[in-house]
Amino acid sequence: MGELTRRSFLGQNLQWGVGTIAGGALASAGRTCRAASANDKIVLGIIGVRGRGYALAMNLAIRPDCRIAYLGDVDTSLFDEPAPPGYAERVDPSLRGPRVAGIAKAHGKAPKTVQDFRRILDDRSVDAVVIATPDHWHAPATIWACQAGKDVYVEKPASHSAWEGRKMVEAARKYKRIVQLGTQSRSAPYILAAKRYIAEGKLGRIHLCRVHTMHPWPNFPLAADSDPPAGLDWDMWNGPAPAHRYNATFRNNWHRFWRYSGGDIINNGVHSVDLGRYLCGVEYPRSVHASGGRFDGPGASETPDTMVVTWDFDGLVMTFEMTLYAPYMIKADRVVRDGDLFPYWPQNGDRVELYGERGLMYTGPVGSGWQVYERQKNRQPVVTAQMFGRYPDTAHQDNFLRSIRTRELPNADIREGHLSTLLCQLANASYRLGGANLLVAPRTESFTNSTEANRLLRREYRKPWVIDERV
Repeated sequence: MGELTRRSFLGQNLQWGVGTIAGGALASAGRTCRAASANDKIVLGIIGVRGRGYALAMNLAIRPDCRIAYLGDVDTSLFDEPAPPGYAERVDPSLRGPRVAGIAKAHGKAPKTVQDFRRILDDRSVDAVVIATPDHWHAPATIWACQAGKDVYVEKPASHSAWEGRKMVEAARKYKRIVQLGTQSRSAPYILAAKRYIAEGKLGRIHLCRVHTMHPWPNFPLAADSDPPAGLDWDMWNGPAPAHRYNATFRNNWHRFWRYSGGDIINNGVHSVDLGRYLCGVEYPRSVHASGGRFDGPGASETPDTMVVTWDFDGLVMTFEMTLYAPYMIKADRVVRDGDLFPYWPQNGDRVELYGERGLMYTGPVGSGWQVYERQKNRQPVVTAQMFGRYPDTAHQDNFLRSIRTRELPNADIREGHLSTLLCQLANASYRLGGANLLVAPRTESFTNSTEANRLLRREYRKPWVIDERV
């Protein structure tokens, strides 16, 4: 079989600096693609294979329309190791085990392995990349991939900062790249049906949307600094974040440090925030206020375990409520997500509540389904509409690959992903300033009443891992 689009660049092979591409190829990279025929295999490189990237790689490897050409990770020891059980459970049992061996079994040929993902971007035979790194690498990797003429599937959240998110959108548009965020619910049939239900006016006007992320995720001690383990390029792992000697706590709990991420509103909550924003059809709030704290005892975590956020939109109030010390709050499990069941909504840790004039809709991301309740009768609940969910990973990957072929925007286009991630970043700015009420300027995606808050919407980059002003 032939392979999808072989990018024709001007001149010699790409010569990489860090943060920009040299040579005349840059300007033409985004204009050289063509739509592929249904018989072509899409050639992929996976960037980051420790956990989520492993699951994506293995599930894409079994597709007849894909070929995994590269596995890339700063930790070379991962290539021949099995993935953790939590990530392996959604992989075809025949492919579980060492990462390279699994791909080789699926394809009959082992993928190339690289420690520096820019080598993947140098290869003109690669059509698209899957990015499953820690959050602080999402934007640089996505932007450089767009500049190299690659389409991108990048895991949530979109970016580490609001400025980065805008640059990702800018790069996708400038180089005419397909960039899909890993917010799978936007490709879920049950969510598309819920959106139609609301659009048809069956719920009535919605003026309140409540988003919840509640589950146990306790604090932890800080490990001592040490030398990195064999095979790990710690300097590149740390990348644009402030320099720091290797620390196992940073590596394993990066979600909870401002230098790498933004806490659970960014890590897990963005799924439900994106779902609420999508169903309500809103973009920019007029203002944001966030309060909360770290209440579960001493530990290394910098981000809150309790948080309440209010975003004021025109005609709608959206709230976000988070707690990380509630063992009785659970995510919908695989039995619920892949079966004809609904979660018990009051204790479903990831859920969205839409309060319409005609009914209350409960739903949740990545497979929870949805139900609409009207006024009780004889003190018993009345469900007037519902749809079971299914885990939408495959549907979301289908949508991405179809967009590569058609060049139509994917369901979770990077602009939509950026706007949902932005809501979380605006909330974090308010929280970090002690619960400041911040007024939002949509055109500039900044605050009109706080210079200090605006400084939190862009990071300082550690050279040479820099995103250029002009992407």
